[in-house]
Order: sequence, then structure tokens, then C-alpha cells
Amino acid sequence: MFLFSEKNSPRWLVFVIDMLIVAVSIFSAYLLRFNFSIPQEEYWFRKLPLAIICVVSVRAILSYIGKTYAGIVRYTSAADAQRIFLVSLTGTLILSLINFISHYYVHKFFIPFSILIIDFITTVFVMTSGRLMVKELHAQLINTSSLRRSVIIYGTEHYALISKTALDRDTGSRYKVLAFIDDNQSKGSRKLGGIPVYDLAQLDTLLKKNEVVHVIISTPEIAPSKKQYIAEICLKHNTRVLNVPAPSSWINGELSFKQIRTINIDDLLERDTIKLDKEKIQIKLENKVVLITGAAGSIGSELVRQIILFHPAKLILLDIAETQLYDLELDLQENYHFINYEIILGDIRNRERIESLFEQYRPQVVFHAAAYKHVPMLENNPSEAIITNIQGTINMADMASKYCVTEFVMISTDKAVNPTGIMGASKRIAEIYIQSLNAITHTHFITTRFGNVLGSNGSVIPRFKSQIEKGGPITLTHPEITRYFMTIPEACQLVIEAGAMGKGGEIFIFDMGQSIKILDLAHKMITLAKLKVDKDIKIVYTGLRPGEKLYEELLNKEEHTLPTHHPRIMIAKVREYEFSQVSQEIKYLVTLAYKGNSTEVVRKMKTIVPEYVSNNSPYEELDKINS
Repeated sequence: MFLFSEKNSPRWLVFVIDMLIVAVSIFSAYLLRFNFSIPQEEYWFRKLPLAIICVVSVRAILSYIGKTYAGIVRYTSAADAQRIFLVSLTGTLILSLINFISHYYVHKFFIPFSILIIDFITTVFVMTSGRLMVKELHAQLINTSSLRRSVIIYGTEHYALISKTALDRDTGSRYKVLAFIDDNQSKGSRKLGGIPVYDLAQLDTLLKKNEVVHVIISTPEIAPSKKQYIAEICLKHNTRVLNVPAPSSWINGELSFKQIRTINIDDLLERDTIKLDKEKIQIKLENKVVLITGAAGSIGSELVRQIILFHPAKLILLDIAETQLYDLELDLQENYHFINYEIILGDIRNRERIESLFEQYRPQVVFHAAAYKHVPMLENNPSEAIITNIQGTINMADMASKYCVTEFVMISTDKAVNPTGIMGASKRIAEIYIQSLNAITHTHFITTRFGNVLGSNGSVIPRFKSQIEKGGPITLTHPEITRYFMTIPEACQLVIEAGAMGKGGEIFIFDMGQSIKILDLAHKMITLAKLKVDKDIKIVYTGLRPGEKLYEELLNKEEHTLPTHHPRIMIAKVREYEFSQVSQEIKYLVTLAYKGNSTEVVRKMKTIVPEYVSNNSPYEELDKINS
């Protein structure tokens, strides 16, 4: 009963059983060789006891060295079978060598070669099949059908079978595979490992008719659109969706059930992989000194991770956040083994500090991601928004021009379009400054404009996750509010691509896909957590925050786009400004910000950006006066 209990069988017991199999195997080989009647006068009959002792001894020594007895029998895997095969083969080769030595000295083989072959085949077959039989019996005894819960595996290829093996091996999971799902099940009914295969179109019916706890997506390279389709069906039936991780993350090259993770909201908002012009990007970044501001932030740190793939000569990583910079440095050392960087703790608002950096490191490419971005916070602190988002950008742009930087890429936001708050208006003014500066300098100033990124600091998704973990409620500003979303890697890839294709003066906007209703997002996140809206987690509406829009826009009414060679990147045609005129107005705005008169600051911002109309803000009064 040791072999079938939840406790591991003693190794000595497995070893003893293996040696009994070896002894029986060699004796059976003799019987087969001599048609179950070994002539007693034969030389082989007299040597039989010695032959059995010799075979058992050789295989015992090799079994001890090869640790064939050390594996847990009920978890026997292909690796265990391979080990038995190799150890048995080695033993047969050693016995063959003994045979040749015997023939050399006494002119007779110690054991007929036919017996050695029969013995080898029998030993491997009985040891392997015996273990597999114990494994199957254990699974049947421990995981009776009445207790095992049903799962469905998407995929019919190699990874699907590996996923099933992981389930079978993990007795604690107590799952049984009800069906495999295939994309193109057009050949009628078929089975895989005795389990029926259905077409993807039948998934909804399967979930409706059966109590399925999990659908496992076994294909690592599944298209995001297909993953979303499967998830939508599963969410409707309250079935959890699991994802098999990439093979590179498997432990010792073997998948375990504990590694199969629950799909999350980020997976459902992914889009198809972006195709980059890697050759052009390589030319722009390889062996170049690259400066990244806001390098420790969510966008900045991802830019760092992607840019190092193009082998820059050095990365200059600037941020004011001490702890996050330290974390980034550890990440580069421990996970990326990248050493060509300088960590700079500094503030883009400090013009002298910025100039000393440009003078010392002479960057050739700048990615400017540092900014204040929290809409309600900046609505209450307009002067700080101006000093960081505008004066900080001016400092960076002026030094880039002075020290002959080749490309300067600024990260902007869709909130700069028809801004309704301080944050969006400050970023639009920063756009105006660098675009007008581009006309009078050799530096190529490029702006990239996109919406919300999943998982970024201050993003709605981490906030919802935290609220769900605490048991709710989820706070939502308005039931009709919508936003554009993209993943951080996706946004950064497009930023790098835009930087490589830009010739200066462009405002690149990205294809953000369809805008998403935040209420629907909240519902999905609650369902993915296996909870129910209003029963487990309530949704509370708090009202629009100061400066917040119901709907985001990527272009204002005066703008239109031009296509580029990349289907996900377009160029916004915007009104252009004379640098000499606009720079004076912007610098006067900065002067007002340092004086701290918020009303005068906002009034000047509205003069520079006429389309800036405040929403849900005390500064709406200024719009009434101007109208």
C-alpha cells in the first residue's frame, strides 16, 4: 500500500522491487531463449546462478548511481522513463563487455547475446510500465471521478498535452480534462489521448451543459483577440480562465500546475504584437548615448528595458524618485546584466543641474518621460504643473538644442487634445514649445501622444485591483466614462518606433483601438476575481473629478492625420507657432507660476491654448468671462 498512499514510498522498497524485476527478467530471458527448457547438461545451465548474481549486481550498482529508484513512483514522468532506459542500456553494454572478456579467456560467452537483448527489453518494459501502472492506479484511487472537477484545454498541439500531463501529475489539483478545444475542428469527431476534441465554436455549449471550473489556454502564442473571445465566453458562465506561461519560465523545463496562472484584465486588453522596424531603430540607438528622464517611472523604466535590446553605448537614467531609481538599478544588474548606465538622481526643473548633465555625458538621443500627470492633483496645484511639465520640458529641450542632441522624443498625452484640465493644458503647451523650437534648431524634436497605459502609476486598473482585494467598494467617477488603453510595453515600442521614423516637428498619435467603458472594465475585473457585482463588491459613483473628461480624444476639431509606414502610428497635423512669439508667452507663464497666483496662471494658459475649456473646475469662471 506504500505505492498507493499519499506518503512517498521508501526508496529502499522501490530499489528492492526493481532488483526483483531484474532477477525475474534475466531468468525469464533464459527461459525464452531455450523455449522454457534449459538442458541441464548445457554450459549455460551451470552458469545460470552466477549469471543472475552478476546481472543483478551490475544493475544494482548502476541503479544506485543513476538514482532510478529515487523518483516518486506516482509522479513518474518521461524523464524517469528515460533514466531507466539509459541505466538499463549501460548495464547491458557492461554485461556485453564481460561477455567478450569471458570469450577471450574461456572461449565461451558468459551469457548469450540473445539473452542480454531479451533481458534489456524486458527490464525496461516492466520497470517503466510498472511505474506507469502504479501512477494510473494511484490517480484513480485518490482522484475518484465523483470528486474530480472538470477543465477544458484550449489547443491540441504539444503544449495541450503537456498541460494535461501537469494536471495528471498534480494529484492535489483533482482535475479531469473534459475536452480539448481546437480552432479548426472540421474533420468530424476525433479524440486526443482518449479525450474528445471540439471546435472553438462549441465552447459556449460545453460550458452551458457541463460544470467546468477552468478553461486552460495552453498555446503561449495565442492571438490576443482569440484570448479575449475565449475569456468573454468563460466570464459569461463564471468559469475561470487560466494561462500556460511561456516555456522559458518552466522549472527545469517541466510545467507544473501551480505555474498555470489565472488570466488577468491586462491579458484581456492586449492587442496583436507590434511589428517594429528594428533595423531603423538599431541605426538610431546602437552605440549611442541615450538620456531618459523619468527613467524610474512605469513608462521610463519600460523604455530602459526595451532600449537596452538595441545596444546603446550608455544609458543616462534621470529621475527624482530615489527608491524607484534604486529598484531600477537592481533590475538592470540582476535581471538584464546590463552595466553601461549611469543613475542620476536629479530634477528636470533645476536648469543648472540639467546643463551639467548634458555637458558631462553629451547624450545623442533623449526620451523625455518625466512629468506630473495626476489630473485632480494638478488641478489644485497649477503652478507646480507649469514648473514641472513646462519649465522642466523647456530646460530639457533648450539643453538638447545647445548640446546638439540628434533626436528628442517627448512623451505627451491624449489629455493635451481639447484640454479640460491643468494637466492636459500644461502638456499641450510643452508640445507647442518643442514643436516651434524644432524649426530653428538642428535637433529633431518629436512628440508622441497616447492615452492611458495599463498598470502605470496612478492608473485605474491597479486602483481597482487594490479595492477588490480589500473587499470593495470600487469607486467610479461616472457610469458613462470611457478611456483608451494600451499596455506599457506596447506604448513604449510605439514611442521608440516613432522616435526612429521622426524627422522633427511631428506629433505622432498612436492607434489606441476602441475606447473602453470603465464600468465594463470594473465588471470584468470583479468577475475575474470570482466575485459578483453588488453582492460581493459594490460599485460607488463619486462624480467627475476636477479637470476630468467623460471621453478622451486623440485629435481636436482643427486637426487631422497623415499616415506613416506603420499602421499603428499617424502624424497629427496641428497649428504651428512662431518660436520667437510663443516662447515669450510661455516664459511669462512660467514667471506667473513661480509667483503662485493660480487664477492668473490658468488665465494665461487659456490665452496660449484657446481650446482649453475647464470642466468640473473652479476655473470654469474664466471661460464665462472670455466667452
